[in-house]
Amino acid sequence: MQSCDKSDVFGLEIHLKQPECQVFPCGVIKSIPRCFIRPFEKPGLQPSNVLFIHFGVLLMKKSLIALAVLAASGASMAQSSVTLYGVADVWFGSVKSEVGPAKTDPATNFFDKSGLAGSSLRQTVLDSGGVNTSRWGLKGSEDLGGGLKANFLLEQGFEVDTGKAKGENQAFARQSYVGFSGGFGEVKLGKVWTAYDDVSGASNAVFDSALSPMNHVFRSTDYKSNPGSTIYYVTPTFSGFSGAISYSLGEDKTAATSATSTTSLNLSYGAGPVAVQLGYQVESNKTLGKADQKFTRLGGSYDFGMAVAKLTYGHVSNVDNATGDDAKEYQVGVDFPVSAALTVSASYAKSDDSNTGFEQTRKGYGIGASYALSKRTFVYGGYTANKANNATVGDDKLNILALGVNHKF
Repeated sequence: MQSCDKSDVFGLEIHLKQPECQVFPCGVIKSIPRCFIRPFEKPGLQPSNVLFIHFGVLLMKKSLIALAVLAASGASMAQSSVTLYGVADVWFGSVKSEVGPAKTDPATNFFDKSGLAGSSLRQTVLDSGGVNTSRWGLKGSEDLGGGLKANFLLEQGFEVDTGKAKGENQAFARQSYVGFSGGFGEVKLGKVWTAYDDVSGASNAVFDSALSPMNHVFRSTDYKSNPGSTIYYVTPTFSGFSGAISYSLGEDKTAATSATSTTSLNLSYGAGPVAVQLGYQVESNKTLGKADQKFTRLGGSYDFGMAVAKLTYGHVSNVDNATGDDAKEYQVGVDFPVSAALTVSASYAKSDDSNTGFEQTRKGYGIGASYALSKRTFVYGGYTANKANNATVGDDKLNILALGVNHKF
């Protein structure tokens, strides 16, 4: 038997404010240490009135006051919850770009020129967000009764390699919303991902990552993903089917022009080995001579057991709001689950422009692997090579070799 002291209660200090109480030695019940305080037996006091300090939590057995407090706090905890969560993703590798400006950010579509043609650079980098954008967030819900819940989410991206926050002058650049959910589905109000974004990369092989050629050659990935001031609704799932719609207010109306907006919707199906996604987004532009950009995404996958085939189709009307500048594109890929922990994935993607004044053909391939170390941590690596054939200038190239780690908390 060992005597109780402050350290026996995991750092919780015990203050005996009532002189009629004394501390007894610690005992062990089922290998769990516990200390207890028992009042002196006095007239009017029941011996069963025992205060337990168990893992630093003080309970009063058979006390109406304690039961009332516990009932109130228990009801409160059952009705609401708040969770801190996040992802830390970092990778080390080599990035080589040719013709266009030197690129060290693989998330940048390399066909967006802003430098002199003819340049070439290989850069060794330690970068953030190879598979998932590094982020942290707070989310919570409150049970309002009758199956109705009030929800909130605040999420900010950051760079593991530098510690910088993503999104200039934004406390929560990824998401910030409140809303309600229930049997009717869910409504979100604030800065959220559009309905098109929900399904854009769902059937993209090589983990929809920086190693996926689709993320470098597609025009239909260059859309407004979370424009803010958004009203979003998603249905519950009915026999594998679900859908969502979002509307984002531009809030940029002037005396001479109307306000812009972003309208987005999706329809998904998933049952057994089959999954299909359809997304559509319109980004209005009220500038004279500029057209609305329209994005279409159709994706699907089929699980054969030994492999999962993935297909993606994309189309953009009026690229960069230029009337008649369109692009058509596709991606084909496959995931091979080698074991419960190891998955190998490969992909090929191609995109073609339709306007001679804007002519460019882009294509690329990628191969990668991920290995799960636990439920929350995996390592990954791979290689992607991408090329843009330009009608009037030299070709652009972007190659990435990467090895990284992803941890969720």
